Amino acid sequence: MPARALSSSSADIAEAARLLRRGEVIAFPTETVYGLGGDATNDRAVAAIFAAKGRPRFNPLISHLAAPEAAADLALLDERSRGVARRFWPGPLTLVLRRRADCPISLLASAGLDTVALRVPAHPVAQALLAAADRPIAAPSANRSGRISPTAAEHVASELGDRIAAIVDGGAAAIGVESTVLDLSGERPLLLRPGGVTVEALTASLGPIDEPRSEAGVAPRAPGMLASHYAPNLPLRLEIGEALPGEAVLAFGGDPPPGFAEIRWLSRSGDLAEAAANLFAALRALDRPDFSGIAVMPIPERGLGRAINDRLRRAAAPRP
Repeated sequence: MPARALSSSSADIAEAARLLRRGEVIAFPTETVYGLGGDATNDRAVAAIFAAKGRPRFNPLISHLAAPEAAADLALLDERSRGVARRFWPGPLTLVLRRRADCPISLLASAGLDTVALRVPAHPVAQALLAAADRPIAAPSANRSGRISPTAAEHVASELGDRIAAIVDGGAAAIGVESTVLDLSGERPLLLRPGGVTVEALTASLGPIDEPRSEAGVAPRAPGMLASHYAPNLPLRLEIGEALPGEAVLAFGGDPPPGFAEIRWLSRSGDLAEAAANLFAALRALDRPDFSGIAVMPIPERGLGRAINDRLRRAAAPRP
């Protein structure tokens, strides 16, 4: 049965919350990308998220909260994590923290780890839905595992429309790349995934931030850490010099080399925020069988450019 199409009206948000409390899986908008939500305290609902996505169960999920204060019931907070939460929540930042002994979030959502990944989204529809559901909602991106993340309700419908109960349409995602994931479960802050909050902003609040040395053979501590992820069906080529026959191109800043079959602009002006917002929708638009592949012009490795390049490198990585 196709997923029900729900709007952002108060009546439809109340219906979406009822479905979540009943253990159903639904898609809903956040400021980053659309999430595939289920009751994080319900093992069956969490398992249904993994099943709908075809997601490996060693890959943990982010639990979304209606308000920053709710984190204290789920995780062990210190002054450092409280300060970061005050500064960046609601917003596109996920914190990985030590679980409380009495944390009700399913261990399946944490992939058996002794940590939980928590976020308070800023999108008004997400906030209203989380408040109405009155429980943490586990929600990875609402796409099939490893594929391009969805930034509009129609993206969700095209991939998961026959696998979930409902899709709440809140318009296009404003940021367009997933949340930054920051691990504060150890002595030093550890950046697990660049995203909507820049590393520069976090460093200004926390000081130096470490990055993982290697992911090989290690189970991920957060979503989006698998080597191949966010992938289109077509091969993706980075650091281009010239066009290959039949290729389309994602363009940024200056004019691309001649010879591409189609040009899709991330940002003509070189605006990284605009490029991030357009990234996944542009990848989807060019992922067509009439092209031989997708090339990407260079993106600066600063600010949101770090998050964009992280997604592009994973999308271009060898497929498992």
